[in-house]
Amino acid sequence: MRQTALITGASRGLGLALARQLAADGWTLILDARGGEALEDARAELSPLTDAIAIPGDVTDPAHRAALAGAARRVGGLDAVVNNASILGPSPQPALLDYPLDTLETVYRTNVIAPLALLQAVRPSLKPGARIVNVTSDAAVEPYGGWGGYGSSKAALEQLSNILAAERPDLRVYWVDPGDMRTRMHQEAFPGEDISDRPLPETSVPGFVALLTGDHPSGRYAARALAPERAEPVATAAR
Repeated sequence: MRQTALITGASRGLGLALARQLAADGWTLILDARGGEALEDARAELSPLTDAIAIPGDVTDPAHRAALAGAARRVGGLDAVVNNASILGPSPQPALLDYPLDTLETVYRTNVIAPLALLQAVRPSLKPGARIVNVTSDAAVEPYGGWGGYGSSKAALEQLSNILAAERPDLRVYWVDPGDMRTRMHQEAFPGEDISDRPLPETSVPGFVALLTGDHPSGRYAARALAPERAEPVATAAR
């Protein structure tokens, strides 16, 4: 039976790279991103391979989450939800004592509250044993100066994921560090620097696929350290 995944932030970077692989593997896809034009380009690229539904919007918007939940019902339920959409915050990133609090609230709404709100919205459509993948960062566990806003939001997402896994043992809940990647967000984190030495997002995709298709227990994983046969979550991840 064909499997179905909802991927947020799917118009570029890791989200698009994962969508490409799942499309090639025959998954039905529901794709979300804020940029409608880029998301439509992604849908057009993937449609020859699979059924792909593109719903542009902001995951912090309840009406947009309701639209995603409606699409999940129409396709007959979800085997996976990948909460990939997130925001960095100011660039360059300020020290915590200089961090604008209204912006910090926006970062938390996007990176912490919206993933949980989306899961609440699609809960009736989650199939037995569905996989929940929350994309995190090593900044959630390492005290990098200047990363206090983004890193603390990802730390909150990790603990939220940890508790969800304890509350719902019938689901597989994964919080996954993809590692450094050559993406727009990573470039924003290092304005003016050359990040061409960072790996492309595609190098992290096999680890995500292993979690979506394997029998790994709920937990925290580093995508690039995840061999197909690895069965235990990792405690920390390398930057």
